[in-house]
Amino acid sequence: MSRKLMAIAVAVAATALAACGARYGSGTNSATYTLPGMPDLTMTAKFPNGTTNTISEELPGEGLGSIADPHWKATLGGFTQQQFSQALGFPPGTELTIQNISKVNEHTLNVIAKISGPPAKFPSNPTLKTSPNGTTIKVGFASGAIAHGSSVKVLAKKAGIYLIGCAFHYHEGMQDVLVIAKGATPGPQATAPAQ
Repeated sequence: MSRKLMAIAVAVAATALAACGARYGSGTNSATYTLPGMPDLTMTAKFPNGTTNTISEELPGEGLGSIADPHWKATLGGFTQQQFSQALGFPPGTELTIQNISKVNEHTLNVIAKISGPPAKFPSNPTLKTSPNGTTIKVGFASGAIAHGSSVKVLAKKAGIYLIGCAFHYHEGMQDVLVIAKGATPGPQATAPAQ
């Protein structure tokens, strides 16, 4: 079975098992899910209560898909806490360790703006840095270009709603909403992209 067919089979099977959590401020995040395809980055979220969760990042067309999120009134893609692209949600005090496992792509995690709520209006041409800036999630944070095998740590310290994106793939749909709030959970998931 080809790698592409195997990734589709895994994605279909996982979709059947995954629950679609459409909440943005209640519940917990302490599960680990099977992620589709071959992700470019893995993020390990260490929550304040000591539990962890595996998160993935890659181009939406490589397996995560994108979602026209009705809550945020925006298309989100490239980041997931569960199975396919979705808004991210963490409680304050969560530490993210972002590791590049791709042998091809470099990625960044940039915080573009802080918003008070929907709609999430992503700017057309934001200035996204490829050099590191800061250690906590806030406007202007940039992980810097993360090379293969390297990792970056960032602390989701203060509550807020942030627009995030990848400096290299922003215009390819790698844009998302990150909610940091007590009891925050990820939003509804995209479906698998057409292969």
